[in-house]
Amino acid sequence: MNAPVATHNLIKGATGDWEIVIGMEIHAQVSSQSKLFSGASTEFGGAPNDHVSLVDAAMPGMLPVINAECVAQAVRTGLGLKAQINLRSVFDRKNYFYPDLPQGYQISQFKDPIVGEGEVIVDLADGRQIVVGIERLHLEQDAGKSIHDLSPGASLVDLNRSGVALMEIVSRPDIRSADEAKAYVTKLRTILRYLGTCDGDMEKGSLRADVNVSVRRPGAPLGTRCEIKNVNSIRFIGQAIEYEARRQIGILEDGGRIDQETRLFDSARGETRSMRSKEEAHDYRYFPDPDLLPLTFDQAYVDALGAALPELPDAKKARFIADYGLSAYDAGVLVAERDTADFFEDVAKGRDGQNPRDGKATANWVINELFGRLNKEGHTIATSPVSAAQLGAIVDLIGEKVISGKIAKDLFEIVWTEGGDPRAIVEERGLRQVTDTGAIEAAVDAIIAGNPDKVEQVKLKPTLLGWFVGQVMKTTGGKANPQAVNEVLKAKLGIE
Repeated sequence: MNAPVATHNLIKGATGDWEIVIGMEIHAQVSSQSKLFSGASTEFGGAPNDHVSLVDAAMPGMLPVINAECVAQAVRTGLGLKAQINLRSVFDRKNYFYPDLPQGYQISQFKDPIVGEGEVIVDLADGRQIVVGIERLHLEQDAGKSIHDLSPGASLVDLNRSGVALMEIVSRPDIRSADEAKAYVTKLRTILRYLGTCDGDMEKGSLRADVNVSVRRPGAPLGTRCEIKNVNSIRFIGQAIEYEARRQIGILEDGGRIDQETRLFDSARGETRSMRSKEEAHDYRYFPDPDLLPLTFDQAYVDALGAALPELPDAKKARFIADYGLSAYDAGVLVAERDTADFFEDVAKGRDGQNPRDGKATANWVINELFGRLNKEGHTIATSPVSAAQLGAIVDLIGEKVISGKIAKDLFEIVWTEGGDPRAIVEERGLRQVTDTGAIEAAVDAIIAGNPDKVEQVKLKPTLLGWFVGQVMKTTGGKANPQAVNEVLKAKLGIE
């Protein structure tokens, strides 16, 4: 039985509506000190062929030895994806010509992967939530890198990446638009970063996506898919899907048929182009690697890894909503990266951890003021000139009515550029807001006396009260308590 079609994701073609069907294979580089089957370093940026062992170079007689930490990282990831952990898995040889993998085959997993079915819950910008099924996660070794532009007559090979551990995370074809695909990769990357199993750095190639795209009439059987290989940015994933879907729709509407093939995305042109016809599993001639025994472990091993997992984004988001009264949107923004969530909580829990600050006010300052300034000036939370303690002090000063919201922004600017203790700065520079009713009344009286025409107007149109508030704030250098100013003005002008 076909699932119901979400009409908001349909693409209008010349002959009617079409639906995109997307499945993804994410290649996530495992965070580990050494490679999957050798002791060579995984450090990024070394000189060409600087991190290559005899195993990586496939020298005669060299045998692979499984890296236990890579296995643990795969299990942690599976647990983070709410997936089935297989206590027995098998490494296979996947055969086809790799110019940058000296052994001539890749050690991967085929029928018996380390992780089975799971799911990722994805929040979308329009408020919807989708569940993307995970079909499997398997471990495999990465290939090296062919370099074609350093010599006019030869291709060079850098084997530093050869043998680095990858987790291939295969989704079900549950994604129905470019926006859903981008949100899925973003959420998956967030989970991996929380777990510490992959740094998710797409610029360095730590996370790459193979995107399978097909189109069909709403409710029709699945169409022929094309795979777009090695897309290395979330923005490019969206562009590649949009282009490829339109390309396929154009062919089908002209009476043609889609050939199953592997394509590449040309980011400069914003288009996909054919690379090769798509192989099937039997083309790779998989067979169990004779040099590696089946990988087996017990449930106690899995349980121990599970017990040590950090709080993951979905659980943290739910807790932020429950404990701090945040909106789902604000909580989602804060938990998108583990370090931003930790920063927010460092501010929100208060100085002693026993008296939490106002969650909504804290979130507003972290998201709007701090994040906005960090983005503008190219900083990260790790390099923020304003610490959690300093921002917390500013929130406290507002809550205690020592300073107004306007003064708080001026104070934030001072702390950002000069540093220092916000409380000491307020005292040293005379930034306390004026709460003395007598002083506020004197300022109000002066404004009323000097503007009789405005006084008559505000009695007929009370919305003009804001003008008087602005004038009082101006004469007090922005230090008057706005609430007190409003109350005094209403009393003096006889406005309810």
